[in-house]
Amino acid sequence: MKNINPTTTSAWKILEEHYKNLKDFDLKDSFNKNPTRAENFTIIDDDFYVDMSKNLLTRATKDALTQLARECELEAAISSYYSSECINFTEDREVLHTALRTPLEKATGSVKPYVKDALASKKLMFEYVDKIVDGTLTTHSGEAFDTVVSIGIGGSDLGPTMVYQALEAYHNHIKVHYISNVDGDHVYESLKKINPATTLFVIVSKSFTTQETLTNSTTIRKWFVDKFSEEAVGKHFIAVSSNIDKAVEFGVEKENIFPMFDWVGGRFSLWSTVGISVALGIGTSNFQSLLDGAHEMDEHFRHTPLDNNIPVQLALLTTWYNNFFDAQSEAIIPYTQYLQKLPSYLQQAMMESNGKGVDRNGELVDYQTGNIIWGEPGTNSQHAFFQLFHQGTKLIPIYFIAFAKAKHNLPEHHQKLMANFFAQTEALMNGKSAEEVQADLDKSNMSTEEKKKLKPFKVFQGNRPSTTLLIDELTPRSLGKLIAMFEHKIFVEGVIWNIYSYDQWGVQLGKVLADRILDDLKTKRFNEHDASTTALLKRFDSKLM
Repeated sequence: MKNINPTTTSAWKILEEHYKNLKDFDLKDSFNKNPTRAENFTIIDDDFYVDMSKNLLTRATKDALTQLARECELEAAISSYYSSECINFTEDREVLHTALRTPLEKATGSVKPYVKDALASKKLMFEYVDKIVDGTLTTHSGEAFDTVVSIGIGGSDLGPTMVYQALEAYHNHIKVHYISNVDGDHVYESLKKINPATTLFVIVSKSFTTQETLTNSTTIRKWFVDKFSEEAVGKHFIAVSSNIDKAVEFGVEKENIFPMFDWVGGRFSLWSTVGISVALGIGTSNFQSLLDGAHEMDEHFRHTPLDNNIPVQLALLTTWYNNFFDAQSEAIIPYTQYLQKLPSYLQQAMMESNGKGVDRNGELVDYQTGNIIWGEPGTNSQHAFFQLFHQGTKLIPIYFIAFAKAKHNLPEHHQKLMANFFAQTEALMNGKSAEEVQADLDKSNMSTEEKKKLKPFKVFQGNRPSTTLLIDELTPRSLGKLIAMFEHKIFVEGVIWNIYSYDQWGVQLGKVLADRILDDLKTKRFNEHDASTTALLKRFDSKLM
């Protein structure tokens, strides 16, 4: 991929001037003047209805942003993304999570061997999962497994946890738990909930040396052996790892070690054997539907023209707000409790990918890159932080995500949920004018003085941007499509910002220092740090005595 500083493009300069001329833009007024605005800024892809019309943009904005994508040679970058080119340059790796969900008949050229490897690993995983689910593979005492504990962290945990919770309506008889935090209290409380006699433990670590995962796995192994025996470990512990020797040394039987690939980054790996816990909890046919949905979005992203391409246009909106409006964050608000972990998952996917201050030339950037991702499900979030959206001083573009069809037959609940979903986007756009507030106050029994005092506090400025994703139904297929949409959005943002989205050197420094401090805690050497850290270490040590 070419290294192009976006601020040097003609489109960037056009957007700078366009932004200055758009300062008085009013969303409510734009809808009044243009009855086809909603249609003009909506993209429909089968079951996905993506309405971008409630954003601070005109047709000229969209055209200039799309021109920016072309000048940054996005189309060529997309071709590289779907090839075996090492676009993770600093780690000298390919980026081929799309190959994990590509059918063999769709694989072409240099990517075909990767797809074959992915299919082979999926076949091993599916065969194993089916045997666990139907009871063919049993515990050391011959019982059927009814519980799975997945032990991982970061990309080995966030994706599978989110997907498993999101697809709760598709759960089978096997209950899946996730342990990630090295916090011993988290491990202890998790183990209290399970019966080790019928539990399968899945250790997910590419290197089989990740500190948190190995610490948790070792503690759980000891707890298990204390209840049973060393001989039982091989029946109850499996691994997803590239380090076969370490996994065997731990006690995992070699045939129960599922491969991980260097060409898949951790935060994009849920489609691989890393997702085995999900497959165990929803079954292999549903897991395949998840892959199929992701591939469907892959095809849309790869072949749809830029101006009607969902991930491309969403990424360009982020660029518009981040780089011209100085918006610091985006909020993800799913109107379904099933997607309660989606904001957390996207925090890692987006912020670890595009939280970079050095461009692909190795130079410090002089423009904003990755923004802050946060959110909670509606309607809970309405009663928590929506006040900031409606009357705060910060510009926060918001993604509203909902499903037209509920999973359960409680129509009164779903209608009220969706009424709130639609109402919030409308309220954020329209606001409430001083005249409307006055008209409401005039209907009350308040005195003129009371009305005057209260009036400014009830005015809503409106003109707050949002994007609405209305999807037909939450299924494994539509969830796969949704996740892949955000993955491709991340890629486009990285291309526009001229950064490497697939390394994460920033997380390494803290790990190195943590190892050093761990040694200091054991040896009680506290004076090789700054005064603050030294004082904190001494205080902590004194409380252990």
